[in-house]
Amino acid sequence: MTFTDQHLAALRLISDTFAPGDGAVPPASKVGGPEFALELAGTNPRKSELQQLRLVLRLWDTRFLGLVLTGRPRKFSSLDQAGRERVLLSLSDSRVAAKRALFAALKGACLAPYYVTGGPVLWDSIGYAGPPGPLENAPDPALKPEGVTQDESIVCDVVVVGSGAGGGTAAGVLATAGLDVVVLEAGEYHDDRDFDGSERTGFSQLYAGSPGVTSEGQVQLVAGRGLGGGTVVNYTTSFPTPDHVRAEWAALGTPQFATSEYDDAMAAVNARLGVNKDHPGAGVRDRLLEKGAEKIGWSRGAMPRNVIGCDAGIECGRCGMGCRIGAKQSVTKTWLADAAEHGARIYTGARATKVTVENGRATGVAAVSADGHTLSVKARAVVVAAGAIQTPALLKRSGLTNPNIGKHLRLHPATALWGLMPELVNPWEGAMQARYVDEWTDLDGDGYGVLYETAPLTPAFGSGFVNWRGGAEHLRRMRELKNMLGVAIVVRDKGPGGTVKIGKDGEPIVSYTLSPGDTDLLMKGLEGAARIAEAAGATQIYTTHHRTMGYAPGRKGNLESFVKAIRAEGAAPARLTLAALHIMGSARMGGSPQMSAVNPDGETWDVKDLVVADASCFPTASGVNPMISIESIAYMNATRLAARLTR
Repeated sequence: MTFTDQHLAALRLISDTFAPGDGAVPPASKVGGPEFALELAGTNPRKSELQQLRLVLRLWDTRFLGLVLTGRPRKFSSLDQAGRERVLLSLSDSRVAAKRALFAALKGACLAPYYVTGGPVLWDSIGYAGPPGPLENAPDPALKPEGVTQDESIVCDVVVVGSGAGGGTAAGVLATAGLDVVVLEAGEYHDDRDFDGSERTGFSQLYAGSPGVTSEGQVQLVAGRGLGGGTVVNYTTSFPTPDHVRAEWAALGTPQFATSEYDDAMAAVNARLGVNKDHPGAGVRDRLLEKGAEKIGWSRGAMPRNVIGCDAGIECGRCGMGCRIGAKQSVTKTWLADAAEHGARIYTGARATKVTVENGRATGVAAVSADGHTLSVKARAVVVAAGAIQTPALLKRSGLTNPNIGKHLRLHPATALWGLMPELVNPWEGAMQARYVDEWTDLDGDGYGVLYETAPLTPAFGSGFVNWRGGAEHLRRMRELKNMLGVAIVVRDKGPGGTVKIGKDGEPIVSYTLSPGDTDLLMKGLEGAARIAEAAGATQIYTTHHRTMGYAPGRKGNLESFVKAIRAEGAAPARLTLAALHIMGSARMGGSPQMSAVNPDGETWDVKDLVVADASCFPTASGVNPMISIESIAYMNATRLAARLTR
C-alpha cells in the first residue's frame, strides 16, 4: 500500500513540529525523516493499520480534523510553530486515551526516524559519533539458508517454525539427535558483515515492526526479526531461571522445572552459549548504577553474558543493531550452526501461515514467501517457536481452539528513569548490560517486584524515552543525553495479563493493560530508581511520563514529592513510555487443558505432534531477561520430542 505526496506533506508538517531543528541543526523534513518513517510503515502487514495511517495523514491538514482534535476548525498548516505544538500537547494531555495514543504514535513515527536520518550535523550536536559502519574484514556468513523462489513441497522429520532463542535451540537439538529438520524463518539472514552499527539498519532489518504497540496504546512491543530472532539484537543478558520462579512453574503442573532435568537443560544452554562473567569492564552507566546501589546498601551483581571476545565498549554499545565482531553468541553462531552441521535445511523469507493437521495430528506446515510462492512442508512433527505474539496467532490460524491459546500474556512492562549526571555518560557506549540491582525483586514476599538494569541507548532508541513538551525543549533534552544515566525498570507482572487474538486478516492483535497491582509495582520501581540515581549523584531526575515529572535533588523538590506526583499522574495508556522487550506466556505450559495451552512436554492439548518451544510456554513471567529460560525450555521440549521420534 503506497503513500501519496499528500500523505508525505502531512507527515513532513507533523515531523517538523516535533523536530523543527534550531538553525544549527536541520528540521526533520530536510534530512529524510518523514520518508524513512513511511518506508518503515509500509512494511506493516496489517492493511487495516495502514489504512488508518493513510486516513489520518489525508485528513491531518483539514479544518474538519482540527475541529475533531481541538474543537477549533483550523488547518494545522495555518498555525505557527507554537500553535502546532499546542495542538500536539492537547493530544498528549487529553483525558481521552485514544488521543493520547495518537500522540504517542506520532511522536514515535516522527522523532525516531529524525534521529536515524539526522546525520553528522545533528549527531555532533548531541555528542554522538554516529554508526561505525561495517567491518571490512568481517568473515563470510557461516550459514547458507535457502529462499522460497518457486512453489515447492518438501518432506522432513520435524519442521521448526521460527529461528530465535526457542526455534534455533530446538533445531540444533533435534538435528544433532539425527532427525531430518527444516527451519522456517519469516525474516532474512543478516550476519557480521551486514551490521554497521546504525539504527537505520536495526530498524529496517532486525526488528519486527508489527504489531508495534498493544491495542490500547499502553506498551510498545519490541521483538527481533530475522534468522536468530531476538538473540541477534538482545543485550546478551543471561540470567538463569530464578529458583522461586521454577517452583512456581512446577506447582502449575510442570514438575520438571523443579528437577534435575531442567538443571541439565540450563547447564547445556549455558555451556553452548559460553555464558560467563569474565568481562570486568563496565561502562559509565553500569558503574553509576552500581555506585548508587552500593551507596544505599542495595543488593547488586555482575551480569552473566553470552559473549566471547566482547570489547565492552563502543562495539558493544551498538550491539542492539547486531554484533559486528561476532562476540555475541546468538543462535546463529551456536544452535543453528549445530543444526546446519547435522544437515538441517534452513529457509528464510518463509512465513508460516498454517500448521496442517490430519486425524488430530500435526503433519506439516504451509508457508509463503513475500512474493507469493508457497512452500509445503510435510513432517512427522511440528515445533512452533515463532515468539509469544506470532505463535498463538499461528495456532489460532491452524484451527486450534483451546481457550488458553493467546491468554495469560506477560510483558515485563519496562520504562526508564533518567538521572542527569555531572560526568560524561555516553549511554550508547559500554557493555550492553554489565550490572544489575535485585534489591526489590521480591517486594511483597510473593516473588514479584522490579529488577534494575541499564541499557545502551543510541539517539533514536533513546528519543522515545525522552518526553516531548515542545520541539526546542526536546532537542535540549536530547543534547543532555550524553550526560544521562538511564535506569531501566523491569516489572515482573503478576497479571491477569493480556491476550493475543487474530483479526480477519489472520494477523495478531495484542491487548494488554497494567493491572492496579502491576501499576503499583511500576511506581515503586520508579521510586527505587530515583533512589539509585540520586545516590549516584544525579542533579536532575525525570521519568518518561508525557508530562514532565521529576525533581532536582537538594534544589527543587525531593523524593517524597516526586513519588506523590508520579502516583497522581499514574500509568494509564499513553501517559508514559512503556516498552516490552520480554514477551511471554501466551501458550503456557501446564498440567491440564483447563489452565494451559500445552502439556508438560510442550505438546498442544488439541493436536498431537505439535510442540511449542519458545517464551509463549512460560507459565508465568520469568522476572528476569528470558533468553536462558527460553532456550532451556526449548532444549528440554526438543529433547523429549527427539527421544520419542527416535525410539
